Amino acid sequence: MDRGRRSHRGTSCRERILNSTTGRAAAAAGGGPTARLLDETLGSVVTWIDSPDAATDGPLAGMRIGVKDNIDVAGVPTTCASRFFSDHIAPAHADVVGRLIAAGAQITAKLNMAEFAVGVTSQNSAAGPVRNPWDPTRVPGGSSGGSGAAVAAGLVDASLGTDTGGSVRLPASACGITGLRPTWGSISNAGVFPVSDAFDTVGPMARSVTEVARLFDVLRTGPRTAVAPTRRIGVPAVFFTDDVDAAIADAVDTTARHLGTLGYKMVPVTIPGAADAQDIVYTLLYSELAQLHQDRISRSPELFQPATLERVSLGLQITDGQRAHALTALSAFRRGLASVFADVDAVLTPTMPVDVPLIEAPDTVVAQSRRLGQFSYPWSLHDGPTLAIPVGFHPMSDMPIGAQLTAAAGYEELLFAVGRAFQRTTEWHLARPPLNVAADT
Repeated sequence: MDRGRRSHRGTSCRERILNSTTGRAAAAAGGGPTARLLDETLGSVVTWIDSPDAATDGPLAGMRIGVKDNIDVAGVPTTCASRFFSDHIAPAHADVVGRLIAAGAQITAKLNMAEFAVGVTSQNSAAGPVRNPWDPTRVPGGSSGGSGAAVAAGLVDASLGTDTGGSVRLPASACGITGLRPTWGSISNAGVFPVSDAFDTVGPMARSVTEVARLFDVLRTGPRTAVAPTRRIGVPAVFFTDDVDAAIADAVDTTARHLGTLGYKMVPVTIPGAADAQDIVYTLLYSELAQLHQDRISRSPELFQPATLERVSLGLQITDGQRAHALTALSAFRRGLASVFADVDAVLTPTMPVDVPLIEAPDTVVAQSRRLGQFSYPWSLHDGPTLAIPVGFHPMSDMPIGAQLTAAAGYEELLFAVGRAFQRTTEWHLARPPLNVAADT
């Protein structure tokens, strides 16, 4: 179907095609010609948005920001990368979009994603697959794959993603940028299509910790939490098992040793219940997903992307008893984490246990989701923040490697301090992928 629509300014039209035959949306306005040409390869943008001239004041003055296509921008389609929502025009700005604009930012693009934010590779999109700017034969992570790829390629200065089980952190890691899953509830989800009310949060993504912190200051709904200087960082052995890619384990170990040279004491810790955390999240998440999409599954299953349908259908068999057991386990897991953060200020772990997968990887949808989310899902059970930062490149593929820093609820400033210290003394976050706007100008 061929549809004209107006930007949120109401001053220009663009043609958009979003169906099973033609795939990704093509924009005729918004974004520079170099950016639009580059995105023909990456597929990271669903809709370019004509934005007002750059603001001259405000903490984000002139910053070009793209938002994931499950976040409302008034007058612009919010498709959630799904044929179900191909006609949906947002009536108003999401709270986070209003805050960005009030702070002087320009909203320049709606960004591609896994359909309904369900997926870790961002290949299951009605707008077509997203490719990684470091290597277009590899995935950008998901479900906020377009948000990660667009920042890495320089199509936008920063982006918003959403994170339920790792959907900000995985693309940040795969694309070599910085991303924050904030304390649950610290950023409003108003105007954002949900995955799971229990775990969803909007998260900012940019190249550096400094930029992410600036964004969080604008997006947060409460005041900053005053924190004492960080002294102790925990390193849990359970995250460095034999099934972790050796190059990734080495990169995170090198990160730990580097943080040690900066004056932080690295402390071995145990994360109680870590082995069961992923199953707990899956039980709670998939039961919510099935309820959310039950009518769509029953009425028009053919409109889903196949990988999406497979995952959202998993929750149909989850019983009330299984969900009750998972809720009890969630409470126990959080009590265990409270004891961990009584001993250390932050915890360091890898973001992904394996190298960034090829798009044509042979793994099944569910197996790939479990594998890539092995280290992100446990921290989704936690109500505190996790900061994903780039810490190296894989020696075999030259793809980015990421690490996560996690703290107690409300302690984003603590993570920002550690992250800034690391990025002041390293250059991983300064690297640019082969596919980027600067390289093509």
